[in-house]
Amino acid sequence: MAGQSCLVANDWICWEYVTSRSQELTDATVEHVWITGISVLIGLIVAVPLALLARRGRRWAAPVLGLTTLLYTIPSLAMFSLLLPLFGLSASLVVTGLVLYSLTILVRNVLAGLEAVPEDVREAARGLGYGPRRLLWQVEMPLALPSVLAGIRIATVSTIALTTIGSIVGKGGLGNLIAPAVSSSFKAQVLTASVLCVLLALAADLLLLGVERLLTPWTRATRAPRRAGRAADRAADRAADPARAGVSVASGASGEGA
Repeated sequence: MAGQSCLVANDWICWEYVTSRSQELTDATVEHVWITGISVLIGLIVAVPLALLARRGRRWAAPVLGLTTLLYTIPSLAMFSLLLPLFGLSASLVVTGLVLYSLTILVRNVLAGLEAVPEDVREAARGLGYGPRRLLWQVEMPLALPSVLAGIRIATVSTIALTTIGSIVGKGGLGNLIAPAVSSSFKAQVLTASVLCVLLALAADLLLLGVERLLTPWTRATRAPRRAGRAADRAADRAADPARAGVSVASGASGEGA
C-alpha cells in the first residue's frame, strides 16, 4: 500500500524506527560501551599479574595459560549459570563473565610483550641501578606496549560482540534490543541494533589503533626501514632477472657455436 509506514510493513530498513526509538537506542549503546569498557579494564588489571606469574617459568606458565584458555571455552550460558549464585541478575554477573573471557587474550599478549624485551636491555637497566619494580614499569612495560595494546584491541572487539549475550539477564546493551526483536521478528530493530554493534566494534578498533600508534611511535620508525629494505630486495631481484636471462642466452649461443 502506497504511503504505508515501514514499521507497519516490518521493513528491514526503517528510518522511522530510528527516529522514534532514538532514546532507547542511545541508552542501549551507552550501556554496551560501559559494560565493554569496564570489562576490558578489569581484565587488563587482572591479566598483568597473571602474565608476570606465568613468565616465572613453565611451572607457572602452563597452569595460568591453561586456566585462561579453559575459561574461554566455557559456553556463555554455562558461565553465567555458574556465576549466578554469586552475583544474581546484575550487571556484575555480565562484567565478571566478560572479564574471564578476556583473560585468555590479554594474558597471552602481555606475556608475549614481556618475553620479547631483549635481555641485553634488561642487563643494561640493571647496570644503571634499576630495581625489579622500576625495571618492570619503566623499561619492560613500555617496550611490551605494542603487544599489550594489540591484545587490548582484540579483547575489546571480542567483548563488544560477547556483551550482547548479557541480554539473557537484561544487561546486554544492544543485545537487549536484538534478542526480543529476533523472537518477535521485528526486522528494523534487529538490523539497527546489529549495525550499531558492528559500528561500535569498528570505532573501537580504529580508536585503539590510533592510541597504539600515538603511544608507540618507534614501531613505525622500525617498520619503515623494513619496508624499504623489502622494496630494495624486490627491485634488485627484478634487475637481476634480465641479467640472468642474458647470461643464459649467451651461454646457449656459445654452446651452439662450439
